[in-house]
Amino acid sequence: MTQYNTIDIFAGCGGLTEGFKKAGVYNLVGAVEWEKAPTLNLINRLRTKWNYLDAEERVLRFDLQRTEELFRGWSGDSEYFAHDGLDKLAFGKEVDVIIGGPPCQAYSLAGRIRDKNGMKDDYRNYLFESYLKVVKKYKPKAFIFENVPGIFSAKPGGIPVTDLIRKEIEDAGYTIVEDLRKHALIDVTEYGIPQKRNRVIILALSKEYYINPNDVLLDFYDRILPSHKEPKKTVSDAIRDLPKLIPAEEDYKIDGKKYSHIKNNNSIPNHLPRYHSKRDIEIFRELALDIENKTYKYVSAESLKNLYTLKTGKFSNVHKYYVLKWDSQSNTIPAHLYKDGLRHIHPDSSQARSITVREAARLQTFDDDYEFISTPSENYKMIGNAVPPKLAEKLAAALSEILSPEYKVESKLSNNLFSFIESS
Repeated sequence: MTQYNTIDIFAGCGGLTEGFKKAGVYNLVGAVEWEKAPTLNLINRLRTKWNYLDAEERVLRFDLQRTEELFRGWSGDSEYFAHDGLDKLAFGKEVDVIIGGPPCQAYSLAGRIRDKNGMKDDYRNYLFESYLKVVKKYKPKAFIFENVPGIFSAKPGGIPVTDLIRKEIEDAGYTIVEDLRKHALIDVTEYGIPQKRNRVIILALSKEYYINPNDVLLDFYDRILPSHKEPKKTVSDAIRDLPKLIPAEEDYKIDGKKYSHIKNNNSIPNHLPRYHSKRDIEIFRELALDIENKTYKYVSAESLKNLYTLKTGKFSNVHKYYVLKWDSQSNTIPAHLYKDGLRHIHPDSSQARSITVREAARLQTFDDDYEFISTPSENYKMIGNAVPPKLAEKLAAALSEILSPEYKVESKLSNNLFSFIESS
């Protein structure tokens, strides 16, 4: 079986790599991530699940903007351990695919709303330039650039970021589809992810490797990738079977840590609720009961804001609460989940809590055998930042079809035949 070599940039805890490994035809040459917690989790996953005994070498914790050092290696300092660099990992190997998505906060609408200058000065707007330096260095057949829909309206320096990206990609010797909004905007619910989440998946193909890359791109987006769609999954499909976590009559402590819910002795990792005050437990129960009893007192943003003010004595311009619905997809699992779970309240009123790390992971389609080894806050954050592994697996399977020598030969024959017919 043909194995395709990959490099994962902005790897996080490995959502993309997880899916590509599950597709069965990809070998990870190296992964780059600058945050400590996701790096440690990715290393642990590669070692324990995918049998990479040299996982600590393959995962490079480093700042991608220091690109030349990333290639050649660097000496250790207070932030990063020394490493021989990506060139050594890639030596003697042909890199077939590069995958990754720059941090999306600078492109997201939420990020721009929170930033007084609309994220125009945020360095993360330009991290795609460092990404493309890696592309130019290793010249893969294809690369995948994943991001949020806000990328379509981002204009750092007054120039649409998609124009900047397109020009850089073309100058690097690659082609992307002409109408990105039409082809590259993916509704993940159509691929079995039980979560409302739209992503932009930009596939770029080498002009050297493909005779007619534009035709191949259209085939990928219009035929091959859609063939991997499946019926929509719900919150119930994802988390209903997990053990219940019921509020305790009184708060208690174990090893100095305070708990509000009874710990369930189960073998599923990361299925522990965060601590909730009595006030929040009452609010969660009332909101979930409102749906269960079909009274629907709290279906409007205004009613939710009024409830927040009534219960807390504070005022908010946006409603703070959201209860997941058993029979539909969850709202987006964001990195913000590490701060609080008010917008991800469990649908079972008897549990009266926000979702656990494991529930967030399931809604993102991480398998239960992926054990997150950092603090709960760090785990929530890295899960929210990840690409859903199930989406990544389907992307990987679709991509493998156009990477295969058979596809290239067939596309050449069909293109040559088309050219012959046109000229006749």
